[in-house]
Order: sequence, then C-alpha cells, then structure tokens
Amino acid sequence: MTTGHLEIERKFDVDEAFALPSLDGTGNGTGIVTVDAPVEHDLEAVYHDTADLRLMRARITLRRRTGGADAGWHLKLPAGTARRELRAPLGRAVKNPPRGFLAPVTGILRGAPTGPVATLLTHRLVTVLRDGDGRVLAEVADDAVTATTLAAGPDGPALVQAWREVEVELVHGGEDLLTAVGELLVGAGARPSASASKVGRVLAPRLADGDPGTAPRKKRRLRAGEFVVAALREQVAALQEADLLLRTEQPDAVHQVRVAARRLRSTLAAFRNVLAGKATQPVRDELAWLGGQFADARDDEVALAHLRDVVAAEPDEVVLGPVAARLQQTAIREERAGLDRGLDTLADQRYLRLLDDLYALMGEPPFTDLAGDPIRPVLRGALRSSVKRLRNHLATARAAPDAERAEALHAVRKAAKRVRYAAETGTGELGPAKSLVKAAKKIQTVLGDVQDTVLTRELCRRFGVVASADGENAFTYGRLHALEQARAERGEQAFWELEPKLRATLKRAAR
Repeated sequence: MTTGHLEIERKFDVDEAFALPSLDGTGNGTGIVTVDAPVEHDLEAVYHDTADLRLMRARITLRRRTGGADAGWHLKLPAGTARRELRAPLGRAVKNPPRGFLAPVTGILRGAPTGPVATLLTHRLVTVLRDGDGRVLAEVADDAVTATTLAAGPDGPALVQAWREVEVELVHGGEDLLTAVGELLVGAGARPSASASKVGRVLAPRLADGDPGTAPRKKRRLRAGEFVVAALREQVAALQEADLLLRTEQPDAVHQVRVAARRLRSTLAAFRNVLAGKATQPVRDELAWLGGQFADARDDEVALAHLRDVVAAEPDEVVLGPVAARLQQTAIREERAGLDRGLDTLADQRYLRLLDDLYALMGEPPFTDLAGDPIRPVLRGALRSSVKRLRNHLATARAAPDAERAEALHAVRKAAKRVRYAAETGTGELGPAKSLVKAAKKIQTVLGDVQDTVLTRELCRRFGVVASADGENAFTYGRLHALEQARAERGEQAFWELEPKLRATLKRAAR
C-alpha cells in the first residue's frame, strides 16, 4: 500500500567541529516543551533515476531506504516550497520499485527505465521536539553522509563524497518553529544548504552537464531560435508539472493541464516563422486535442461554482426546493467525472506520443532562416501578427449580425488570449508590455463572463427540466436563467463600452 505526507524541512551545512546547540531555548512561542535524547540510526538510501536524470531534472527523487523508522520506497514530488512524499513498504522489491509506484511520474519518465544512480550511507542522530502533550512537533537530524555517485557511462569512475549536514523537518509544528530552530542553528555556525536534497548535491555535476533546460534565455544578443526553444522547454516543463498534479489528484490540476496545452499551442503558432509551421502543425493539432479533452470538465467546474455562489446570495424566499443541494451534488459528481476523464487522457498513448513529439521538436528544432536572427525583431513581428489577428476579429464582431455576434465575440476572446501569451513570452526582451497584457486580460475577463453564461444558462434549463420531472418547483432555475441572461447582456454592453479604448491600445501595439 502506498501512503504519503507533506514534507516541510530545511537543511543546513555544518563543519565537522559543529556542535548541535541546546534546543531547549527554542520554546518561546513555538510550543516546544520537551526535547528527547538523540537516537542513532544507520541508513542506506539507493537513489534511482533514468540515464539522463529525468526525475531529478523535474525536482523528483526516487529512493529505496533501509534502516530507520521509514524504511521503504520513497517518491518525493515537488509541492511549492515543500515536497509531497509517497511511500511504499520494501516488500520483495529490491532492484525496482513496486508495481504501480511510479504511476504518478509516467509523464516525466515517458517510458524510460529507472535504475540506481547514487548510494548514500548516513549515520543519523535524531532529536525529537515535543509539545506539552508529548506530540512530536519536529525532528532535528544531525547527518554524517557518505555518498557514492555511479558513473553515467560504463567506463566512467564512481565519485565518493562525504559531508555533514543538519536537517529540521516539521511533523506537527508550524513555520515559526522551523524559523526559530533555524536561527538557533545559524547562530551556532550552521549555513543554509544550497542544495534542496542530498542526492541533488551529489548529482549536481551530472545535472549541470549538458542540461537542456539551461539554454541562455536571459543572455543578451540571443538568437530567435534559441529563445523560442528555451520558451518551449519552460512550457513543456509546466505541462509535465501539471501532469504530475493531475496524476496525484491535486486541486486545480485539470485547469493547469489545459492552460499549459494552450500556451504551448499558442507559442508554436506565434513563432511559425522561426519553427517551420508545416513541421509543427501536427504537434499543434495534438495540443488542440489535449486542451479539448479538458475543456468540458473545466467549464462545468466554473459554471457550477458560479451558480452555487449566486444561489447562496439569493433571498431564501426565492430559492424553492433543494436547489443548493442539487448544485452541490452535481458539482461533486462532475468534479470526479472530470478528474477521471483527465486521468484517462493522461493514460492514453496518444498523449504520451505527444510528449515524445514535443521533446523531439526541442531536440531537433525545424528552424527557418529567421532562427539565427536577433530575437527582438522576431518577437516584435510575432506580437504584431497576433495583434493584427485580434484587430481583425474585433472588426468582424463589430459588423456581425445579432445571430452571429456571440460566436464572433468568442473568437475575439481566443485571439486576445494568444496576444497575451505572445506578450508574456516576450517579457524580458521587449519589456513588460503592460498595457497590451492588461488589455488582453480585460478582453478575456469581460468576454469570458459572457461566454460562461452560455453554459450556465443551459445548465439552468436542464436542472429545471429534471427538477420538474422529479416533482420539484422549477421556479428558481428559471430565475437563475434570467439572471444569467442579464449577466450576458451586461457583459456584452461593458465590452462595447471598453472597445474603443482597447482598439486604441491595439493600434499602438501594431506600429
């Protein structure tokens, strides 16, 4: 059985002569009442990864630990400033992790096998900090580490390193405790560690050697091809991070996958003059498929959340029947269904092929003649092209008859999103382009609300039909439909009031 917990810790480098200070003085405001006597452990951890360290490059560690209270297989995943750790018992799995244990990192591994890359032997002294009820607040580990890094190739030498470090890990304590203990250690001569993990420290040379993610994105005189490929690497990494969130069923993961797919598709479209459009078209088509797989789930989530907020704000006398309960039950059911559809998509070989195609595209980019040009003129050209496209859609929407205006405004919103993505990609080379990004966001927000009402109104109609068939009073659903119709009309009116100013901003950007 796999279990997990959130790991919040800080690491400190110390010299051989370092003496762990008394921790009794950290109790002021932190809840520490008692400090246990140190307990010794001898630990062995064999770290596994692919030959090109795909897990480590994604800030993920996989190890098999023996000795200590947490012996077993550990998979540590990024979680903001902390890490989520999944564990499985040792069992019979010695050379390879238990079946299914690596499922969360399928999108990172992309079919590559894992094997040992480093072995760490640690002599650990653990001091437990407790509150007045005996509950463990934190553990302070004084580690003497000997690490053996396996050679990348069959003929390379192994590298042996040794050092000492102190690690403070929260259990039930708070950040104030972590800060207090850290200040005490620094006062005694400890130094905050530059490495987030022991294995990251020993594998740093291999990670830096030929790291495809270290393209000179921030250097001046950057060539257009280098810049675009570096942008793609960042966005593919964002897609894989969202993939990891979804596979471990974290909040907002469905939305993050959809956004990552859209950004990638927009970048490939905006820079067709740098990466040959014909060569990237199949990948763009697959990214459109991927985004589409998550569209319904995200749209339902937003629509139901909005309707629940509207009902909560309505006077009790106009909410007839179990409206709130029906919306809540539907939201829970749809959230689970959307998550399941998302997981099915990530398990689809079509998605995994898309990841391989993205890496192949970055590995051997189909550059055009513009790839060797300075980046700034190319960025300005791509941005002007996106702005021109948006202005054309605006003109179409202004001239559209009533029956076609909703679809025309939806096209305006999508074009604004592409402008925003192009402007944000160029930030740092063209400047922040604040006015353009602000205008694009405004279009997205106002027209997004209008577009959302298309779904909310249909949901209200369907809920009303079902409620009526179940013998319930459908009045409230009709009222909600009318409120959403009014929201759509207000949103469209607000957009046309803003449109002259937005058009002027776009005109300036097109120069």
